[in-house]
Amino acid sequence: MDPKEIIFKNRKGVNLKGYLYHPLDSQPLFFAIFAHCFTCSKNFSAISIISRALSNEGIAVLSFDFTGLKSQEGEGSDTEFTSNISDLIDAAGFLGENYEFPRLLLGHSVGGTAILHAAARIPSVAALVTIGAPADPAHIQVLSSKESKETTPEGKTPVSIGGKPFFVGNDFVEDLEKEPLKILLKRLKKSLLILHSPQDQVVDIENAQKIYEAAFHPKSFVSLDGADHLISKDSDAVYIGQLVASWSNRYVPASPKKENETKGHPVMVRLSAGDGYTTEIKTPHHHLIGDEPIEVGGKNLGPTPYDFLMASLGSCTAMTLKMYSERKKWLLKEVTVYLNHERVHREDSEHSHKSESKVSQFTRRISLEGDLDPAQRQRLLEIANRCPVHRTLEEDILIKTELIA
Repeated sequence: MDPKEIIFKNRKGVNLKGYLYHPLDSQPLFFAIFAHCFTCSKNFSAISIISRALSNEGIAVLSFDFTGLKSQEGEGSDTEFTSNISDLIDAAGFLGENYEFPRLLLGHSVGGTAILHAAARIPSVAALVTIGAPADPAHIQVLSSKESKETTPEGKTPVSIGGKPFFVGNDFVEDLEKEPLKILLKRLKKSLLILHSPQDQVVDIENAQKIYEAAFHPKSFVSLDGADHLISKDSDAVYIGQLVASWSNRYVPASPKKENETKGHPVMVRLSAGDGYTTEIKTPHHHLIGDEPIEVGGKNLGPTPYDFLMASLGSCTAMTLKMYSERKKWLLKEVTVYLNHERVHREDSEHSHKSESKVSQFTRRISLEGDLDPAQRQRLLEIANRCPVHRTLEEDILIKTELIA
């Protein structure tokens, strides 16, 4: 689903622009805020992919541009650490007034440092996730570029993160030093997940160690082995989103579930305008995602429609065989079903040279593991052809389609 564009005012009356990634279900498990790195914006690829991955798992995510961030290509940032903290608090207030107060904060790079400082002032937050976050002001100083004083605007400090130069106010480090992170973490009683790459060339992994040692339990550390600081590989971003969603199931209380918006139907599918064919699928209890291969314009973030169709046949086959063997008390240990789909000509086709004479053929190869005699194996093969999905696919199928408001 494409994110919803939103605008909200911070305490200074400045309009902040952001995106709200809302899951297909009408009611998310909970809301989260994503604080991006200082050289990034809400449009940054990794932020978008991580946010989408979380929304696919039922978590609504708000990502916005901090005060003073210039998103236009080639421009830098005129953002302050203190204002970023207050922007996070104001964003939480916006969610609380219009949706639901956030229960999770995520922060990438210096955004990770910002959420640690803001968390104590947002009572609804139960858990925090940092991604490649620096641990102290001294590290920020190390990041300062070598740009000469002559080219630096008055009252600003040149900083470079991930090779992207920008300026911050001279009070940037002073803001951090007002409340050292080590002291802050000792008082912060919230679940913490620290993600950091050992190969991070911008923020050394020792920063993750410092944050971990200063924080109280429950705290977790996961290595993003092979990732760079800006999470430039889409596969790393998808992994982070799925990892955070799984971790949050343990540490973030979900909202009581209400009736979803499937309007009484067992399945709801949604594909919004935008690049690619990434499709959200909602059943009464599960979120799924479908997609197409990259070579046909998709992003390959989920199975194709025919993959789902074959998976339906295969899973129904395996379940039917297990149910039957259990009823018979046969020693069936495992069922593996391999499937393929292709368009073929019927053997008795009169016009085999015409494409319209082709029919769909599913090839199903079944492996049965267990202490089974030949007669039992042959019987299970017969039972495979009686699974409900198999029978449905062999029926004359009617598909009724209508437009609704």
